[in-house]
Amino acid sequence: MKATINDVAKQAGVSIKTVSRVMNNEPSVRQPTRDKVMAAVEALNYQPNLAARNLAGTKAYSVAFVYDNPNAYYVIDMQNGILSACKKQGFELVIHPCDSTKPDIIEEITNMVKKSRIAGLVLTPPFSESPEFVEQIKALDVSIVRIMSGDKAPDNITPCVMVNDHDAAYSITEHLINLGHKDIGFIAGGMEHKSTIERLNGYKDALTSNGIDINEALIKSGEYSFESGVDGAKALLSQASKPTAIFSCNDEIAAGALFASRLMGIAIPEQLSIAGFENSPFSRQTWPKLTTAHQPNQAIAENAANLLIAHTRKQTKAIEDKQYTPELVVRDSTANVS
Repeated sequence: MKATINDVAKQAGVSIKTVSRVMNNEPSVRQPTRDKVMAAVEALNYQPNLAARNLAGTKAYSVAFVYDNPNAYYVIDMQNGILSACKKQGFELVIHPCDSTKPDIIEEITNMVKKSRIAGLVLTPPFSESPEFVEQIKALDVSIVRIMSGDKAPDNITPCVMVNDHDAAYSITEHLINLGHKDIGFIAGGMEHKSTIERLNGYKDALTSNGIDINEALIKSGEYSFESGVDGAKALLSQASKPTAIFSCNDEIAAGALFASRLMGIAIPEQLSIAGFENSPFSRQTWPKLTTAHQPNQAIAENAANLLIAHTRKQTKAIEDKQYTPELVVRDSTANVS
């Protein structure tokens, strides 16, 4: 027979309310009491019914991950990171993919928040980069944490987890420069994403700092897709001013660039170096494996969820912006210029 909260309280010798406070990870419970309750939980294999708790209680114990992103690897890492934090702290996760361009997107999110009794939301681009959207959702009296590109939060609307794409892109470009490359192509992701702008600026700043003129002909627009990598590489390698290296805005683009280069009979890295960004599975599934920047998306997401839950509990000491800088990972797709 399944154990109940009454069984846990009886075995631990505490009140039902105390068990509830421990299961909700409330900070006011003394550690010895918490240890007794958790020992009883483990002994009885007690599993709280979070859905029932949401319906019966005055508090909401669900958080939502709202996103509009075609990158499946990114989305899965984000889901896993947020879910890890939720499991540890007794919250449920509502996953809500949507189209950020829909004219009724505010109404859609509002209905989801009310229907699912959401305590807070983790927002990723493009939602996190729209102050107007954030302000309207915040008016629903829910907590919000944003994951954004940049070295510091652009405002004080909500807590943020920042990803320093600029400095990581600078490191990748400088790595190529140190290998002797001066003609370095750049294939962008969608310009509606601040991460694209930050990565492009990091690329340009690295060239300028090393005395290399920026050649706009070597910069190609695109989207965060394999097809953009194919098209961008073909365009770069068909023009008169060919690059000796290509920095792609993410690994999926880089994989496409590598594929196109192979079709054109270009050896990687002997004739052309290619680098990506994010260290997604794409970077390890190509041959040769891609030089990239490791962006710890799962850790970023878990950190964002922990900040969000702390915010819902008014644990102000735990609420401060965090920053990650993706780190250069050198693999076989880049080499000295021939």
